[in-house]
Amino acid sequence: MPAHAVFTPYARLFTVPGARAFSLAGWFARVPMATVGLGSVLLVQAESGSYALAGAIAGTLSLAFAVASPQWARVMDRYGQSPVLRWTALAYLVLGLSFVAVVVSGAPVWTWFALAVLSGASGTSIGSVVRSRWAHALEDPAQRQTAFAFESVADEVVFVTAPPLVTFLAALVSPPAGFLTGLLVGVVGGLVMSRLETTAPPVTPRVAGQPHVRIRVLTAGLVAVAVTYLAMGLVFGAMDVVVVGFADAEGRPAVAGLALSAYAAGSLVAGLAYGVVRLPGTLVTRFLGCALLFAVAAQTLYLVSSLRLLIGLAFLAGLTIAPVLVAGMSLVESRVPRASLTESLTWTSTGLTVGVTAGSALAGTAVDRWGAESAFAVPALGAALTGLLGVAAWAVLRRPTGQVAEVAPAAH
Repeated sequence: MPAHAVFTPYARLFTVPGARAFSLAGWFARVPMATVGLGSVLLVQAESGSYALAGAIAGTLSLAFAVASPQWARVMDRYGQSPVLRWTALAYLVLGLSFVAVVVSGAPVWTWFALAVLSGASGTSIGSVVRSRWAHALEDPAQRQTAFAFESVADEVVFVTAPPLVTFLAALVSPPAGFLTGLLVGVVGGLVMSRLETTAPPVTPRVAGQPHVRIRVLTAGLVAVAVTYLAMGLVFGAMDVVVVGFADAEGRPAVAGLALSAYAAGSLVAGLAYGVVRLPGTLVTRFLGCALLFAVAAQTLYLVSSLRLLIGLAFLAGLTIAPVLVAGMSLVESRVPRASLTESLTWTSTGLTVGVTAGSALAGTAVDRWGAESAFAVPALGAALTGLLGVAAWAVLRRPTGQVAEVAPAAH
């Protein structure tokens, strides 16, 4: 495919007024998603010497985010994105700095978990915020698929560039440096995004005297996609911990970031292609096919025996990530009311984040007990589970009843 054929559809996206500003701000605001997990693992492991504790802390940060971010998204849909982004960014700054302070000062471990919960809960799903702006700006479904693919590519650019930076800073400057860098960049991006009010989706006005109508977001179809994403998140969380452990065992800890970047780079390449190729079949069948490819590709992790081989296999496995994410997000976007789009997209991200929580904890324990090479079984099994859940999701989503978002009066 000629280069111009790949990039022209993406260039057209940025003829939309304000698109460059909100997309760039969103890119910076999402940096913590690639630095919080890895940065906290490197920080806690350096201070405690335990991968199990490091994985548990990283999982706690992710779990708190998973629980809180849909609630923030619901408030955004009801009152607007800007005030929520502003206050959560400031809270994230204060609480993130407090988390680092208790870890490096040797405070009791329970305070590490407490601050991890609070700082994680102050985060919002920036990817969902940006995607809802694209959905508001673009009427053509094909353009929305391209925009969602672009945002997946933006995600992967973060995951390509941030891990080497985090591991470099942690290894050569100080253990907290990687975590803190991601924190500060994310806060700045969130504050800039909060000022871009003209591109935010409009809030449905409330009529005085009429009861508030609450949209039932968690339909069977949305839950099916979110649960499949949960298994994918398990793979991502496990990869962070196992790759760090394997690189450390090989005596080259700084290479961990390079291997994780290769994983993300594969997804970046696939995301660019998926955004412009018009595949046959429905969104549901594409989602199933992509989930099965993801499951198969990750089984190659059982073959890892050296860092060089890990980098190559990680890139190949990464080629299957973005298509699953784009297909699932497009599927959700096509089935939910605009008034609840940010919250609906956030629930899919929540599935990913809950999986990251489980994957971090399981992989940390596996590295401590079995060794890092054997612990690659955790992400491989997580990918296999993704394939099985993708089949179950396909069975749910192909039913006509899974295609309508329900609306119910809000409780008084």
